[in-house]
Amino acid sequence: MPGCSNCPTDTAIASHGADPLFRSVLWIALIANAVMFVVEIIASQLGDSISLQADALDFFGDAVNYAISLIVLGMVLHLRARASLIKGATMAALGIWVIGNAVYRAVVGSAPDASVMGTVAILALAVNVAVAILLYRYRAGDSNMRSIWLCSRNDAIGNIAVMVAAAGVFATTSRWPDLIVAVIISSLNLSAAFYVIRLALSEIRTGGSDSERETPQCQLQMETSVARKTIQNGID
Repeated sequence: MPGCSNCPTDTAIASHGADPLFRSVLWIALIANAVMFVVEIIASQLGDSISLQADALDFFGDAVNYAISLIVLGMVLHLRARASLIKGATMAALGIWVIGNAVYRAVVGSAPDASVMGTVAILALAVNVAVAILLYRYRAGDSNMRSIWLCSRNDAIGNIAVMVAAAGVFATTSRWPDLIVAVIISSLNLSAAFYVIRLALSEIRTGGSDSERETPQCQLQMETSVARKTIQNGID
């Protein structure tokens, strides 16, 4: 609007989010997560590991989230916020399912293969660190961008936890380190999910008409511009 060409409006934010570099990063992240989902879901069956299964589902959820993010890039804030709600719900559902599965495996499960767990966790960590580095610059955006960063960050933390679990299983020949780490990974997902959902709901409540909404800084710039023109007209 006049006198406000440099204001951080939702239209500008949406345009920034749709830049080719960010889209390229999301495509790389989507492909990497989809490939690692297949690798880890197979490894979790071969190694009988619930923490690897939790991490595999984490990769699957992230791949879906990246796909949703690619679809909504460039859209107005309230649409991106609604997409974030879907992503938050997906993250929460996967976390709850893994916790339930861990409880079941605590009763009927056996000790997993530590070597499979450790090897795959190292590979997954390398992938997630690379993706996290690519996404780091976008960590402070809207709920959509923040959810992307949180997914990548939690995955890297989860991979380190699986490596610790593998060491614990190797040292104790017990399934408990595997189950404990699965619950930790799920708890991280639930925490991130609730944060994204709260932020998205806040954006939806305060969004109004995205193309017309102004920030306080924008309003101040406009008022200052009007005041200057009034003074200038008085002097003339």
